[in-house]
Amino acid sequence: MESALAALLESSGLTPKAALQPLSGGDIASVYQLDTDQGRVVVKHDEADRLRGEAEALRALKGACAKLVVPEVLGLAEGWLIMEALDTSGRRDNRALGEGLKELHASVGEQHGWHWDNACGSTPQPNAPLNDGRAFQRERRLLPLGEACYQSGLLDKSLFERIVRQAHALEDWLPDRPASLVHGDLWSGNVLHTPRGPAIIDPAIYRHYPEVDIAMLTLFGSLDDAFYQAYWNGDAPTDWPRREALFQLYPLLNHVLLFGASFRSGVERSLATLEAYQDL
Repeated sequence: MESALAALLESSGLTPKAALQPLSGGDIASVYQLDTDQGRVVVKHDEADRLRGEAEALRALKGACAKLVVPEVLGLAEGWLIMEALDTSGRRDNRALGEGLKELHASVGEQHGWHWDNACGSTPQPNAPLNDGRAFQRERRLLPLGEACYQSGLLDKSLFERIVRQAHALEDWLPDRPASLVHGDLWSGNVLHTPRGPAIIDPAIYRHYPEVDIAMLTLFGSLDDAFYQAYWNGDAPTDWPRREALFQLYPLLNHVLLFGASFRSGVERSLATLEAYQDL
């Protein structure tokens, strides 16, 4: 075991009882589980800045939302992060997830963004704050990522220009609103089901429209009536399909950039939905 990790474990009051065991899913960082005298913990090894940001994000989420389980940060130093290991033997509870996200999103600030840049997967995520949410979605999300995909040859000029048109049309239909605290990368794999209720892990935190998290959940999965009843007190808003298409554009573009042009059809579908509303 590396000396830096051994020192961090000691300063955190943890004595290892076995060697590090690699965990799956560590595409960006190296992730392990470790049995200690205080129970099992999760250990990450990565760039110090990334881990410092993750630790701060977990603490921010935990402080803003008591209804969702967030792993406790147990130690951080020199490229190592130690976190509480979660028991994932719980049942899926979409009502509790809806109630938890509603509480999280009730934490609002005046500016959209965050006080440091982070990453969504391995893609740098600029978060320099802006007062207007439409401008933030355009200048910090759609245009930079659309340009990156275009310059990489993953989008043709016509598709990129459609993204630019939608980015510049946001003020025509999307109201500005106070910026909610969002997880930022809430696909189904970052929601765990514990005996204590739904848990959220691996955040890419910032403040923005709360639909960011809901659209990410529906991008590669589905939500049921129990979730919508808890989150929206019933059915989704009438313009939800339009907002869903908008807030799925950014993660879809990120998938194009990370995994290739096979995700381009999703970008085209989202744009087609936005354009259909524009033509009404």
